[in-house]
Amino acid sequence: MTSLGTERPTTDQPTGADPPAGPRVEFRVEPSRYRHWRIGVDGQVATLTMDVDEDGGLVPGYELKLNSYDLGVDIELYDAVQRLRFEHPGVRTVVITSGKEKVFCAGANIRMLAAAPHSWKVNFCKFTNETRNGIEDATANSGQTYLAAVNGTASGGGYELALACEHIMLVDDRSSTVSLPELPLLGVLPGTGGLTRVVDKRHVRRDLADHFATKAEGVGGGKAVAWRLVDEVVSRTAWREKVAARAAELAGRSSRPAGATGIALTPLAKTRTDTEIAYRYVSAELDRDARAVRITVKGPDTDAPADAAAIHAQGAGFWTLALARELDDLILDLRTNELDLGSWVFRTAGDVRQVLAHDRLLLDNAGQDWLANEILHYLKRTLKRLDVTSRSLIALIEPGSCFAGSLLEVALAADRTFHLAGVFEDVDPGAAPAAVTVDAMNLGPLPMGNGLTRLATRFAGDEAAHAAVREAAGEPLEAAAAERLGLVTFAPDDIDWDDEVRIAIEERAGFSPDALTGLEANVRFAGPETLETKIFGRLAAWQNWIFNRPNASGPDGALRRYGTGRRADFDRKRV
Repeated sequence: MTSLGTERPTTDQPTGADPPAGPRVEFRVEPSRYRHWRIGVDGQVATLTMDVDEDGGLVPGYELKLNSYDLGVDIELYDAVQRLRFEHPGVRTVVITSGKEKVFCAGANIRMLAAAPHSWKVNFCKFTNETRNGIEDATANSGQTYLAAVNGTASGGGYELALACEHIMLVDDRSSTVSLPELPLLGVLPGTGGLTRVVDKRHVRRDLADHFATKAEGVGGGKAVAWRLVDEVVSRTAWREKVAARAAELAGRSSRPAGATGIALTPLAKTRTDTEIAYRYVSAELDRDARAVRITVKGPDTDAPADAAAIHAQGAGFWTLALARELDDLILDLRTNELDLGSWVFRTAGDVRQVLAHDRLLLDNAGQDWLANEILHYLKRTLKRLDVTSRSLIALIEPGSCFAGSLLEVALAADRTFHLAGVFEDVDPGAAPAAVTVDAMNLGPLPMGNGLTRLATRFAGDEAAHAAVREAAGEPLEAAAAERLGLVTFAPDDIDWDDEVRIAIEERAGFSPDALTGLEANVRFAGPETLETKIFGRLAAWQNWIFNRPNASGPDGALRRYGTGRRADFDRKRV
């Protein structure tokens, strides 16, 4: 059995001030520098052991007791989940358990939440939600089933971590329980999907869920099974044997390939200054005067390889995988460290044919090649992270752009899209006009959190318009055609281009950021409600409001009073 990672991460430590006032948070980490998790791999079963370093908080001023966690703990967990998918294709079951005696996880650290600025709390909850969604995605799409071996009490976010797993085992020792005590103890809601997963995923009856969420001491033993809060309870004497047997059973159901060799997720090459963030295929100019980030995404710099074997040979250097990792890191960096830059302006640059060729290679092989499948799902998750980011997204389609297939998804994710009609006559009158190309990648493989493609969401309720776009798949569409089909918002010529783009960005900077966040969250997700849209829409909106209320975060609120021996002083009005 191999075990990876006990050393301290080199994560930049922010001060107690709202980032980026202090050093920036860094999301790049790797197992040899983990401080809170251990990865053990034994054949088809991997074990993720949560053993949080009490003195290892990302921000000074609190101790991570009882396996409570902060953003730094979850950064490591996210990295571990990614590495198991790419570096360990032979793993079919992942067991999440605790390295502490009689405690699985006490959830998000209360001292951290009480002292953190509002924006920090909200971003922390969003990232944590995305990590748990990634665990569920691995179970659903990668043949790596997650098993929660809850070997002690799991409360709040600790139980929410277990809820993200496909199967939950709880030790039956007369003291271990699962609970969601946020409402009675802290005056807030379970912030990482607990309520939604209890009723939508585990199908706990609503009256039992109501009682459970107001019962701080939680539920254990046979009642936890009867209420569907866990799948089974096991005595401590039979614990190891039963967990191993269940992990082997789940592994036997997996379609994960036998004998496959993983690829290394090599460290991202990244340069970061106060004005620029740059990777190989993604770069961002931080325009603080305009309160905007100007992001350029580059297409492949080589032709697509001939077959799936070449994808494996290129490994982390394969364009789509490299792009997804870089864009993923950029989104997290900007969301956490650059709160004042409210508009993200996207451009692309490159050869459309090369983009589409890389897309086709992945789609042709995703059904039979595990790595092609993983890359496709990583791209899907990264674009979902863009969808739920509380920033205004603007796409600019200009000559030299390669908004096609997978990169067209960036434009389809935007709140507004500008497509230049013609060319810039005073710059390069001989250039080819910009075009967008809908392709197979836009017609199913990369759904949003609502379960629909971005095209289906865009044309919700207008099947004729959606069908017209599908019929145009494979055709380069210049501005007039793209505007006619509804693929872009505006198609100004070069005379009006600069003014229209400038006004859009300036206008956005002048609006209330809070109102814009509400606007964007409401219009981005047309169509059905899903577990994900509930978590990032309904739950996130309510929790955002509750975190701002004095009943939770005021000087006499429950978060501030927790652990002092004094009861919170609630304003009893219902609003």
